[in-house]
Amino acid sequence: MRAATMPTQPELKPWINEIRAYVPGKSKADDGRELVKLSANENPLGCSKAALEALREPGHPELYPDPGALPLADAIGALHGIDPAQIVCGTGSGELLHCAVQAFAGPGDEVLFSKYSFSLYPLIARKVGATPVFIEDDDFVASIDNILERVTDKTKVVLLDNPNNPGGTAIDRDEVRRLHAGLPPSVLLVLDQAYGEYVEDEMDDGGLELAASANNVLVTRTFSKAYGLAGLRIGWATGAPNLIDALNRLRGAFNVSTQGQNAAIAALADQQFVANSREVNAAGRAKLSEAIAALGNHGLRAIPSQANFMLVLFEGDVSAESALQALSEAGYAVRHMPGQGLPNALRITIGSEEHMEEVVATLRALCGEPA
Repeated sequence: MRAATMPTQPELKPWINEIRAYVPGKSKADDGRELVKLSANENPLGCSKAALEALREPGHPELYPDPGALPLADAIGALHGIDPAQIVCGTGSGELLHCAVQAFAGPGDEVLFSKYSFSLYPLIARKVGATPVFIEDDDFVASIDNILERVTDKTKVVLLDNPNNPGGTAIDRDEVRRLHAGLPPSVLLVLDQAYGEYVEDEMDDGGLELAASANNVLVTRTFSKAYGLAGLRIGWATGAPNLIDALNRLRGAFNVSTQGQNAAIAALADQQFVANSREVNAAGRAKLSEAIAALGNHGLRAIPSQANFMLVLFEGDVSAESALQALSEAGYAVRHMPGQGLPNALRITIGSEEHMEEVVATLRALCGEPA
């Protein structure tokens, strides 16, 4: 009997082989030129001066950081009115999203999310051997009815980015409550609030309150956006003790550096910086929306956003590819979305007033409109 052929190298698990590596936003043109980076939803104001001062403290780099980031959890809890014991910190919210799916889903299970959601979600599901299920939305707004219709006995996790990325849309607390009420208690609902600090008050989805009262709701947040600490990779999650215990079992040991913890604590104490970031973003977002609306006769359409970016659709004679090229030539990197099934869309981060004026001027010129 012929012996089976032995592999000549380590073989990937089939579900890992299906993963496409996460593609970050570009910061350089194809010819190597440095571009103004409006492709990664970073804060144009930088970060709080208090956070920078904390980073300048020499500290003791030879020592491991606080393993549970307990002082940081205390500071987060004090700001948001959460029991620190129900907070876990991570290497960005991405680590905690990975842990949440890993804890409750595996081969044969399903992870549900809207069709146009954070591009990390299908990677996370496939990483644990689960099946990602893409749910049709309503013009980039999560459809609660569509999500609930797709729930089966295989559904273990529902991921909801609110606001949504790449659309920037958000659903209110009534819709979030309706989603939660319609899910079996055995299904974990993860509310990814990466852009939560930018949301208008009336659109607060009540996720933190829901996470404090339900056994199957986890909320994740990050210091990468409104706090401007993307390079330090700090995030946090809150939920019932059973959920926090699960994340603590899976997160990396000593996962948040001492400098990162100190900078985040200082950033939390400077809520005026967060308020300024929110104000600047709202003004820039409104101006970009108005400018795109004025180009509607050329087929441009902006999706109403609650985040620090705007998704612009090119549905006429002007293509997303030509706009991408024109903006690159003007010195700007924005996010083209063909990998997410949106070849006719660009996601544009809200930058400084000067940068947004130049972006608008470039789009107007491309459309043949006067400056």
